[in-house]
Amino acid sequence: MSIWFKKDLTIDQLNALNQQNMAQHVGIVWTELGDDHLAATMPVDERTKQPYGLLHGGASCVLAETIGSVASAMVVDTTKFYCVGLEINANHVRSAREGLLTGIAKPLHLGRQTHVWDIKIYDTQQKLVCVSRLTVAVLPVVHGS
Repeated sequence: MSIWFKKDLTIDQLNALNQQNMAQHVGIVWTELGDDHLAATMPVDERTKQPYGLLHGGASCVLAETIGSVASAMVVDTTKFYCVGLEINANHVRSAREGLLTGIAKPLHLGRQTHVWDIKIYDTQQKLVCVSRLTVAVLPVVHGS
């Protein structure tokens, strides 16, 4: 059974969100929409490396937070709620110098006020690069403020 609020949600709709924001800047592309997970890729290039030529840990956090935050937004009715990151934890277990990373988010908790996502990021050889946990606040949309 699908966890998404809009049962007809598509990858094209998700990729349309990547305009004029951080996701577009670092090259994030949505690639998979499963019943209970969401995946996206991000290149390891001049936008996402630190000065030593390695993947910047902050770039891994950008990928993880983007996937988890968008996943939270897709679980709720966005006319009534919006989702914002509260806390992100990331363990960088392997470095990357090139290639395409894939991040996959799965929910650990989908409550009324908070969501917790497990995001794993893999390199091109399917080796684990980063394990992240994102806690998201689910806030009511206030009309007329």
